[in-house]
This record gives sequence, structure tokens and C-alpha cells, in this order.
Amino acid sequence: MPASARSFQGSDLAYVAVFAALIAALSIVPGFSIGPVPFTLQTIGVGLAGLCLGPWRGFAAVFLYLLVGAAGLPVFARGAAGLASFAGSTGGYLIAFPFAALLAGFIARLALRRGLSTITPVLFFLGLLAGRYLIILPLGVAGMMRAGGMDFGKAFGIDMGFWVSDAIKSVVVAVLAYAVHRAFPRLLAQR
Repeated sequence: MPASARSFQGSDLAYVAVFAALIAALSIVPGFSIGPVPFTLQTIGVGLAGLCLGPWRGFAAVFLYLLVGAAGLPVFARGAAGLASFAGSTGGYLIAFPFAALLAGFIARLALRRGLSTITPVLFFLGLLAGRYLIILPLGVAGMMRAGGMDFGKAFGIDMGFWVSDAIKSVVVAVLAYAVHRAFPRLLAQR
């Protein structure tokens, strides 16, 4: 049976739960706001989930985090919770996160096919940027436009306020994920 079609094992479920908890912990670290969007560290957890766990377990970890928040636990930025969070100005970002982890996971799997090398963190970084600009940005901007009644230019301008910090966070995530794979070389093996 192909790895993508098999069911999760106990260790897979444990990894998913641990990374969902990590994302929740990083989400509630106090931050500041740029317009209606809070600056948090949750994208570090989203990126780590994808790069460390691979596409499907990474997606599952972020989805579990969203499910817990939707169920009412205050794990979103500023202690928000519930389904209303998905209808607010940050809803597009929340919806984008599992898909960004999925893309980062696919990039990680491709990057690790030939093993770790000095280029691996660069590939990880590029995978994170792809998720940021191809998935998180469009869905986040669309969410702000819908919930905040703003035009594309204003929503895009607010999102631009996060570009430098997200690039810095992506460097940190790429280095951390590289270290995780050095310590646990079989984490994505044959997945």
C-alpha cells in the first residue's frame, strides 16, 4: 500500500498532536498588530509542522490546531476561539495554514530525497516562501477584503507589513527544521 494511502500509526498521531500543541503555544504568545491582523509566532509552528512532519502529517497537525480552536479553546491569536474566528479579518490566514504546511511538507520531502546537504535549508526556506506567497497571502488578503470591507490595495498593504518578519521567521524555521532532520534522520523516511 502506498505511504500516502496508509492510515496513521500511533507515532504519527503523537507527532500531529505535539505539533498542533506547538502551534497553539506559539499563537498565544503576546504580539502586536499591523492593522486588523496580529503579529504572532504561529507561522513558525505551521512551517515546522510541514517541514518536519511532511505533507500529510503537517496538514493534519495544523488542521487539528484549527479544529481545537473552532471547538472553542482559546488557541488563536489574542486568545480568540470559535467559528467566528474564521469569519473575521484573520479567517483567510487560518484557512490557508494547513495548505501552506502541506506545500512545505511536499518541498521537504523533495529536498530530503537525496539526504541532508548544505542546500537543504535553502530549499526549506524557498518552500516556506512559496507557501507564504502562493497560499497564505492570497487567502489572507481575500479574508481581510471580505471581513473588513476593504479594497485589494489596502488589504495587500496590510499584508506587506508582515513580509520582512515572515522572511526572518522562515529563515529560523528552515534552520530549526534542518536541525530536527539531522537529529531524527528517519522522520520523513519512506513516508
